[in-house]
Amino acid sequence: MKKILFFFLAISCCGSLAAENGYECWLRYTTADKSVIKSYRQRIQSITLFGTSSTIDAARFELSTALLGLLGKTIPGSNSIRDGSVIAGTTSSSILLSKNITVSDLSQAGTEGFVILSKIIDGKNCTLIIANSDIGVLYGVFHFLRLLQTAQPIQSLHIISAPRIKLRLLNHWDNLNRTVERGYAGSSIWNWHTLPGYIDQRYTDYARLNASIGINGTVLTNVNANATALTRPYLEKVAALANTFRPYGIKVYLTARFSAPIEIGGLKTADPLDPAVRDWWKQKADEIYSLIPDFGGFLVKANSEGQPGPQNYNRTHADGANMMAAAVAPHKGIIMWRAFVYSSENPDDRHKQAYIDFTPLDGKFADNVLVQVKNGPIDFMPREPFHPLFGAMPKTPLMMEFQLTQEYTGQGTHLVYLAPMFKECLESDTYAKGEGSTVAKVVDGSLDDHSLNGMAGVSNIGADINWCGHPFAQANWYALGRLSWDHQLSADTIADEWVRQSFSNHIPLVRDLKFIMLSSREIMVQYMNPLGLHHIMGTGHHYGPAPWVNDLSRPEWNPVYYHRADSFGIGFDRTKSGSNAIAQYKPEATELWRDSNDCDERYLLWFHHVCWNHRMRSGQTLWTALCMYYNMGVDRVSVMKIVWEKQKPFVDAVRFKQVSMLLDIQYEEACWWRDACLLYFQTFSKQPIKEPFVQPTHTLDYYKQLRFPYAPGN
Repeated sequence: MKKILFFFLAISCCGSLAAENGYECWLRYTTADKSVIKSYRQRIQSITLFGTSSTIDAARFELSTALLGLLGKTIPGSNSIRDGSVIAGTTSSSILLSKNITVSDLSQAGTEGFVILSKIIDGKNCTLIIANSDIGVLYGVFHFLRLLQTAQPIQSLHIISAPRIKLRLLNHWDNLNRTVERGYAGSSIWNWHTLPGYIDQRYTDYARLNASIGINGTVLTNVNANATALTRPYLEKVAALANTFRPYGIKVYLTARFSAPIEIGGLKTADPLDPAVRDWWKQKADEIYSLIPDFGGFLVKANSEGQPGPQNYNRTHADGANMMAAAVAPHKGIIMWRAFVYSSENPDDRHKQAYIDFTPLDGKFADNVLVQVKNGPIDFMPREPFHPLFGAMPKTPLMMEFQLTQEYTGQGTHLVYLAPMFKECLESDTYAKGEGSTVAKVVDGSLDDHSLNGMAGVSNIGADINWCGHPFAQANWYALGRLSWDHQLSADTIADEWVRQSFSNHIPLVRDLKFIMLSSREIMVQYMNPLGLHHIMGTGHHYGPAPWVNDLSRPEWNPVYYHRADSFGIGFDRTKSGSNAIAQYKPEATELWRDSNDCDERYLLWFHHVCWNHRMRSGQTLWTALCMYYNMGVDRVSVMKIVWEKQKPFVDAVRFKQVSMLLDIQYEEACWWRDACLLYFQTFSKQPIKEPFVQPTHTLDYYKQLRFPYAPGN
């Protein structure tokens, strides 16, 4: 294994403000404060790791090199117990470790978890990192290092940690030509042209970063799949990546184009009930597993947005998923079948269509199939109610799909920390089995006793030196990993960890950056999509506002389909008097939204078409409230800028300037959203934008004429 110390690309001197390029993300391993160093040096005098696997080698490398960076001195390896020994391994690899842990603690750790204990052994203060598997040891090492990076006390540790979710995945929307659909951080990191012969060090660093937050799988290719990825030359390239990731506990998955038997198999059909098609997929699976014995399986987008699928042959989604599941089942592979389906031929509310397609199939999917459901019913909007499928398919494991890449939440230019959005969804109550039946309990399988469960995030990673484009976008990758390991962690806790590891433990800086991060999502909602507005962005590239678009070929691709502004009012009526999408939720859940006068105002225009003079709880009219929220969002970006400027003495010059420039862009674009949307909606409300609200600086025609033919991620 190559062992290049990527974190030494940054200066690791205490208090240094030397330039950092962000490549190390949260694994910077810079020297701690002197008082902290003294405490840690007393507790960390030597390192012992039991085991000889490549995963244990990775843990040994991580521990020894990280301690060098954090403590400013080499911590020697040792075969004997001494005061300050850090000892890691499995109970099967060490009698010492097996004697110093209880059966109960070890049982709670499970297959992938770990136990970290402070123990006195032979009169010596020791720290033990113990697991049932080598990958558990590696996860434990990363957790121990996180404690050091965040300046936590390590004198009296008794930590038991195990993942709440089995499959913790990144979904890359990367194409074979290295473009990235909805990518805002450069080209794809997968260089298919030079694979399998050239293994970029970046692949190993990618695995390290993922393992450090518990991610254990990666879907390498776009859900809008290319069958070429399943050909032998590309499978050999995938195998090379799998070999690189394996020591870090990361399995590779591929997206499967449903029509591959026709496109690369020479068949005349892809009908999932055709014996020749079923045999083709079986042989293809056998070929893949001969190259990659631990291949995870397939992610499938079918009969959605023009992608082929079983409905092309009058078959169901279950027919298609089960055919592929049978092919990978002998190898213990899984199928993740996306529920993101809607049809231009279906005149029904797009909100309803996935529910209508999938709920009749509950209990009809094979045991190794998960249905992968987006957090909301439309498409990763800045704010959506939870997807009605959660809680509606008790016999089927439902896998969560979040979006890290900021397609609708500011793309590559806005500082938006998404953990509050993820938590908002996970903590929503479906009432499927009474109060407390949260989305999180559906996803982790505990509500319906599913042992197969998962959470995925659409990757925001690209070839930019800092991986994610915007320096703060790294926090969303980090949050996905931490929440998929433990969805009970708060957005505040995750932000605290990330800031301390990515910047420093300087208390005023931690406080201020957390303030920016934890408020950023709500700020973005205010200047983009307040009060339940949704899908009013520019079409195609999804960059900027365009609520006026009404000329696209499919009605549900037009923003006017969603806001339905007219002379009376605005909003999509999804109550009984409208599309009745609200009926897809349990009655207790709908109580939040049923009545426009009592509706949670964050979702008012999602579920109701209300008049411009509708009275809000504040006493304001709806029109005044819209003006207020759009202006408030812009004003709060100004506050973000002011708070960031205060950090100049505590942040390296390169990242400080990067974020400063991006916040300037964010402010300009927030103004653009405010002015364009209010001017457009004003043509229906016929009401003025009164003081103290800012008057738009351009005309509506000016905003309508803006064009962005080369916007990224299209």
